[in-house]
Amino acid sequence: MSLLLPLLLAAAPLAQPPAAPPAQTDAEAPVDWDKEFGVVRKERDPVTGEIPLDPYPQSAANAGARPFGGEAMARAFGGQAGIRRITDRTLDLSMADPRIKAIFAEHDMVRLRRTLFEQVCYILNAGCRYSGRDMKTAHKGLGTTRADLNALVEHLQEAMREAKVSFPAQNRLLARLAPMDRAVTER
Repeated sequence: MSLLLPLLLAAAPLAQPPAAPPAQTDAEAPVDWDKEFGVVRKERDPVTGEIPLDPYPQSAANAGARPFGGEAMARAFGGQAGIRRITDRTLDLSMADPRIKAIFAEHDMVRLRRTLFEQVCYILNAGCRYSGRDMKTAHKGLGTTRADLNALVEHLQEAMREAKVSFPAQNRLLARLAPMDRAVTER
């Protein structure tokens, strides 16, 4: 047995100390992917909190639907204060919905809250001017599907119910908004 032990030890591989990780060189520094792909992050406007956009033509036609006549629809939605509560609640529900919250993740929510309010207020003839981009341009590149739009409409309906907007008034607004689906969905 004593003769066998030296042979076993000679045949056994020698234990190597663990290799130290290679030192990081300048060539292996972490990659700044935003810089690599030319991503430019714009600073928010200190007054509005919005991310600046390139100039675009402003027009009431950008709202995507013509306004109702008279004041009845604006009153049915509680005027500008009621419309603001409904649009804010719609966005809050949408941002919490796992089906569509990714759409809003990188979005300028300050601008979206303002322009969605302006759009609905304008369409309901509640005394607002719509200053946002046209629907096709505003939704370009979002990859919005009909299912995404349906989820958003569910949230709008829930917000209108919570605000106690009558069912006929809800349907009149939804009918006015419905033709926009072709401009806001991409697939």
